[in-house]
Amino acid sequence: MVALSLKSMVKSMFGLSIFPFNKSALTVLAISSALLVSQAQAASNSHHHRVKKAHATKSGSHKSKIAHNKVSKKSKQKVLTAKASKQRHVLQLAEDTRPSAGDMAGLKHIDALALASNVAFVVDQDSSKVLFEKNAEVSLPIASITKLMTSLVVVEAKQDLTEMIDITADDLDKEKGTGSRLAIGAKLSRADLLHIALMSSENRAASALGRSYPGGLPAFVAAMNAKAKQLGMNDTSYVDSSGLSSKNVASARDLVKLINAAYQYPLIREYSTDSKYAVNPKGKQLLEYGTTNKLVASSDWNIGLQKTGYIAEAGRCLVMQAIIEGRAVVMVFLDSKGKYSRLADAGRIKKWITAMHPQG
Repeated sequence: MVALSLKSMVKSMFGLSIFPFNKSALTVLAISSALLVSQAQAASNSHHHRVKKAHATKSGSHKSKIAHNKVSKKSKQKVLTAKASKQRHVLQLAEDTRPSAGDMAGLKHIDALALASNVAFVVDQDSSKVLFEKNAEVSLPIASITKLMTSLVVVEAKQDLTEMIDITADDLDKEKGTGSRLAIGAKLSRADLLHIALMSSENRAASALGRSYPGGLPAFVAAMNAKAKQLGMNDTSYVDSSGLSSKNVASARDLVKLINAAYQYPLIREYSTDSKYAVNPKGKQLLEYGTTNKLVASSDWNIGLQKTGYIAEAGRCLVMQAIIEGRAVVMVFLDSKGKYSRLADAGRIKKWITAMHPQG
């Protein structure tokens, strides 16, 4: 085939017939032709390699740019998250330094145990013997401690805990403007709403519980106040089911009565002392909640019921029933300053009882 091609090439170039050439000449021409073909293929391969390399370089550069952009976006997101966290911290500090109702009433922090709470009341649950008292008669805002009464009204009304309830615009916080992980349109059972209201102090859940009561929220608040009166809570008043309003007020002495009443219901004890719980709102993503009181997960504590609360007017609040040195103790702390101070106050009381063993 090479010979035939060579024949044609020579004839075309010189206008001569190939046959006058001898064998040696033909061989030389064949080798030359093969070399020309090889060089052409090599040149073609080199060109293809350069094109491929240039494409790879361009593609690599594009991928590198995309990766760089991704890293930049992640870095930017981290910066924004850190900035938002810092802003929340600054806002929280500003809230914590605002004068509370207790401050404006002239209540003092100083007491024998150096508690950080303006109000403290500790009682032996079985004998009702007062173990420690500080400003226990003063009626103050109680924030989300309100949700204990909310749960008591729901449970005693024997409402269907399996009934599905929608979160609506009526459940938005118009008092403080706080947010919530429960979006409008989320649908949960009454049991789930009660669970996260007690354990995680979910405000929209508490609002929905009150709103879904026969007669709506006004009837529910009336039932809350009627129950308070029945329990002899004479320094107590409620205006909502969540505790966001500073008009929800009670004295520490009154709250011991509420704790004892709520403690009679295993469901309230269970939900309030759970440390984690997940809900799956219909049509929404799974939501995992945690307790607002880290003491419930501590092996150093045996807590039978608890609830935390906070708004600026109330300060940090905490109520608990716990077994200390074999005795059931009810403790109330209101208007504490600092995020963990109410928990530290509970620890001080526990240490004091353990050391002193006051007899009931």
